[in-house]
Amino acid sequence: MENIDLEKFNTRTDLAYEAVTNTDQANLPDILVERSENQGINVIKTTIGPASANIVHKKPGLYYTVEIGNGDFHDNDTYERIEDVLRQVIEEVIAEEGMTGKRCLIVGLGNINVTPDSLGPYVLDNVIVTRHLFQLGTMSDDFSEVSAISPGVMGTTGIETFDIINAVKNEINVDYIIAIDALAASSIARVNKTIQVTNTGISPGSGVGNKRKELSKETTGIPVIAIGVPTVVDAVTITNETINYLLKFLANEYRGDTPRANALTGGQRLPLNYDEVKAPEDEMKQHFLGKIGLLSDENKRALIAEVLTPNGYNMMVTPKEIDADVEDLAKIISGALDQALHKAVNHS
Repeated sequence: MENIDLEKFNTRTDLAYEAVTNTDQANLPDILVERSENQGINVIKTTIGPASANIVHKKPGLYYTVEIGNGDFHDNDTYERIEDVLRQVIEEVIAEEGMTGKRCLIVGLGNINVTPDSLGPYVLDNVIVTRHLFQLGTMSDDFSEVSAISPGVMGTTGIETFDIINAVKNEINVDYIIAIDALAASSIARVNKTIQVTNTGISPGSGVGNKRKELSKETTGIPVIAIGVPTVVDAVTITNETINYLLKFLANEYRGDTPRANALTGGQRLPLNYDEVKAPEDEMKQHFLGKIGLLSDENKRALIAEVLTPNGYNMMVTPKEIDADVEDLAKIISGALDQALHKAVNHS
């Protein structure tokens, strides 16, 4: 194991909170993590300072994580609660940038022909755009000037995504950009279950491993707020988490703590919340999986990557429900944007 270069196999995640929690907190001098609950939905505000930015491989700035959790966000009540919480977060980030009521360009990043990467374009199908109406002088003060563009991907346009956005920005003279894109997570539990909002911008295509030129205040000259949902996870992550879950499951069975199937559960075993299951001791890990069980998470990931990557097996994977998930997530984000940007849109 000494010969494995761990730097080649950094955990793939676009979520700042994951990057922070995957790092030894003692090595992060200027990280602030604040947790709150709003309407039963967890919101995590992560502030990354310049000293910690290189360690966690994230830009300094604000990152909000809205945790949808394991509930069914397709039902109307949960849908509306998530939308309202997200609206409040977006309003806070816009205010933090001093852009409340200013001219906004919404950018739907991604490839509409690839479902896990189609979140951005689908959001644009539902947002309220008003720039053309402002030019006609027919809009009230309860609306902001909003325009929108879906620049596609370089594989279909032949043009760098950033160049299209920057050209449009310069032509129509907007004050700030809100970009929506698909992301990647380092945990199965966060796929389609987390919404991240940040004031640090984004690199288009990062969610599907096709990182393009950064879209940020540094590259555009105006604030860039990014909204993203992890829609994919790589095979290394799935394999690593499966091993961890397997160890917890076996340890739970060994301790006799696993909920048993009975008539009330229809004869089916109740699901385990693996985040709450106590991790097995090293002796038990070795008993179940030998030396593999004793590897640290970092070494285990590196070993799995060594096995999968050379043969091209470290695939990006998405849930089978991705079509319905992306459709509803896009509506949640567009609804939250409309309410955050336009006073006239009902907030109830």
